[in-house]
Amino acid sequence: MKRALIIRHVPYEGVAGYRAPIEAAGYEISRIDVADPLFGSVDLREPDLLIMMGGPMGVYEQDRHPWIPCQLRRLAQRLAADRPTLGVCLGAQMIAAALGSEVYAGPSHEIGFHPIALNDNGVASPLRHVDDVPVLHWHGDTFTLPDGVELLGSSTAYPHQAFRRGTNLLALQFHAEMGEDPRFDAWINGAPDTLSTAGICANALRAAHDLHGPSAVAAGRRMIEEWLSALPD
Repeated sequence: MKRALIIRHVPYEGVAGYRAPIEAAGYEISRIDVADPLFGSVDLREPDLLIMMGGPMGVYEQDRHPWIPCQLRRLAQRLAADRPTLGVCLGAQMIAAALGSEVYAGPSHEIGFHPIALNDNGVASPLRHVDDVPVLHWHGDTFTLPDGVELLGSSTAYPHQAFRRGTNLLALQFHAEMGEDPRFDAWINGAPDTLSTAGICANALRAAHDLHGPSAVAAGRRMIEEWLSALPD
């Protein structure tokens, strides 16, 4: 059986809705947290599929999180070998950094459910499944676009929402995996200052989650299913 490894940067940001299509594609899923003492010894080139999820830290906060440069070095080796890799939010920013791009704090927090504006490359990619679908955004950082990748979509606030390189690399700034996971309450409860700064009402965000979450996750699963189907055996 093919092996998929999920890197979890905080306990409440897991693979969520993407688990079903990954398992349906024949992968045996394992997970490791960056806080695990064994994380530094994991060869990130080995898994057939690597999935890196989100987290509240910034790629540039390496003094506070010494595992970040360690992860970036090993991730760069995997990307150089063109091994199948998916990055979500912080995971996407890690991919950009490992490819030589700058990751930095953006002008504002982007939090809430709204669609991605796909370009022509995006419409011709698995992201077509999330076209016009409100999906969750929750970030305040962004990145310069790496060399040799295709930009797939943007939002009003941030031009770099998704990119790919060939069939094996997909980086998503947004969270189409979230919408049915009860851990969403942990996101809200853990970020009162962030929500206040962004002018976001927690109850309104919960209501948007209830309204848009199921359709966002359904679209996200179709997106990941199509992406996985194009990976080499």
